[in-house]
Amino acid sequence: MQTITRLDPLRDAIATLRADGPIALVPTMGALHEGHLTLVRAAQREAAHVVASIFVNPRQFGANEDLDAYPRQLARDQALLEGEGVRLLWAPDAEAMYPDGYATNVSVSGVSDGLCGAARPGHFDGVATVVCKLFNQVQPDLAFFGEKDWQQLAVIRRMARDLDLIRPHVDAIHGVPTVREADGLAMSSRNAYLSDQQRQQAAALPRAMASACEAVRAGTTPAAALAQLVDELLAAGFSAVDYAQLRDPDSLAVVADPASHPARLFVAARIGGTRLIDNRAV
Repeated sequence: MQTITRLDPLRDAIATLRADGPIALVPTMGALHEGHLTLVRAAQREAAHVVASIFVNPRQFGANEDLDAYPRQLARDQALLEGEGVRLLWAPDAEAMYPDGYATNVSVSGVSDGLCGAARPGHFDGVATVVCKLFNQVQPDLAFFGEKDWQQLAVIRRMARDLDLIRPHVDAIHGVPTVREADGLAMSSRNAYLSDQQRQQAAALPRAMASACEAVRAGTTPAAALAQLVDELLAAGFSAVDYAQLRDPDSLAVVADPASHPARLFVAARIGGTRLIDNRAV
């Protein structure tokens, strides 16, 4: 596996790979876990070559968020990716991604409003900007993202559709189902921030979400089911619930009547200093 950190060598390497067939991109911020490796395996089934990227993007972190604390473990991540057969790792630094004088921002309205967009102002501008750049740099035929970050996936697809991207075309941007721990907690790099006690308490999140979805399907009003979910999380040790909402899977508009409209449950909750997100179909 090649590890490349500058754009000109990247272009040469991509041209060489493309001669053998389609290229799939798996963008990451590193600190890889089984969820990321599942994306790599899904990409391998669809493309001749898989390119992974690792870049801790400063533009998607807020002023009081954990940019400096975000785990960086490049050597470990390289070994994991090489073990999965990844052909190329694109690992630029901030100077390579945002050179001196950089002045362009990609902003996607609508699907970026509400949910994490409301709680983290500017976050999805940073996501859309860096992913647009990654798409332009690697020119992948396909791209793979985890469905745990469902709103992020919606933003990226909207951006690709609106900007008429060809590599990848919006239909070639694939979501891969969330990979979960044995107790149901969605795998996330931020789980490493949890103490042993907090990690045990965090398992209440998928349980409470499953109960809320079951209650809604059984006829409980969304307001009552969501209120019960919040109560269960606070009782389990979560310090706050940023949101617990039913939204349309595609537009992310609020769903008032899930009995007559497809819906997903989206939750963000805080335990200690860690913010966990999850979603599931109702």
